[in-house]
Amino acid sequence: MSAVVNATANTGISGAAVHARCAASAAHVAIEVVAETGSSNADLLARAAALPGPTLLIALQQSAGRGRAGRAWLSEPGATLMFSLAWRFKGPLQQLVGLPLAVGVALAETLTALSVPVRLKWPNDLIKDDGKLAGILVETLAGADGAVWAVVGVGLNLLMPDRLESQIGRGVAAAPWLAQMDRNDLMAQLLNRLAATLAEFDDTGFAAFSERWNRLHAHHGRDVKILDRGQVLHRGVARGVDDSGRLLLDTPQGRVAVLSGDVSLRSAEE
Repeated sequence: MSAVVNATANTGISGAAVHARCAASAAHVAIEVVAETGSSNADLLARAAALPGPTLLIALQQSAGRGRAGRAWLSEPGATLMFSLAWRFKGPLQQLVGLPLAVGVALAETLTALSVPVRLKWPNDLIKDDGKLAGILVETLAGADGAVWAVVGVGLNLLMPDRLESQIGRGVAAAPWLAQMDRNDLMAQLLNRLAATLAEFDDTGFAAFSERWNRLHAHHGRDVKILDRGQVLHRGVARGVDDSGRLLLDTPQGRVAVLSGDVSLRSAEE
C-alpha cells in the first residue's frame, strides 16, 4: 500500500484523494502533499537514499523552485501545479539520457487528452499558443549502494495572475480549463501516465519515445539557434530528435546532433 501524507486542510489537493484515483501503474507510488517548501526536487534528492520506493511530492507553494541552469520558477498557490516524482532506475546514469524528453511526451499526451493540446520544445518545455505552459527539470543521483535515482520536477501553469505575469513577462501560457478541474483528478491523471512512462523508459530507454516526441515537435522545419550561456553555438533548421534525444539540426555545414546539457533553443528571429 502506498504511503500518503496530507497537507493542511482546504488546500484543494490531498495525497489520499490522488491515490484513490491512481491506476495500477502508479498504485505503488508514495504520495506526499506539503503546503510550502523551498524546492520539491531538492527535498527528494536529499532523501533519495532513504526512500523506500517511488515518491511523489506535491508542493502547493515553492519559495525556491527552479528550472534548468538554476533559473527560478515563480509560482503562486492555486495558479500553478508543482510536483516532483522520485524514481529508482535499474540502469546506470548514462542510460537516463533522453529522460526529460520522455517525460515531456507523457505530460503532453495527458494534457492533450484533457483538451489542452500542447507541443514540445526541445529539450524540456511544453508549449501552448507559442507560450511556455510547463517546464521539466530532471536531476539524478547515484547512491553508494549503486542505486540510481532520478527526480522529475514539473511546473505547470494553470492560471497566470497579474503579479506573476508582470515578473515573468511574455512567452508564458496558462490553461484555465485545467484550473477548473478537480486538482486530485488532474494530478492522478498526470501521475498515472508518468509512472507508466518511467517504467517503460527503464526497460527501453528513449528509443521507444522518439517518434512520439517528433510528432509533438513545436519547431520542426523551423529556423532555430542553439545557445550556450547566451552564445550562439549553432544555427539551422530543426529536424526532430534521434533515438538518444539529441536534436537534429540541418546547418550550412551539414547535419549536427546536439546534446541537451545546459544549452537552450530559440527561434532564429529571437
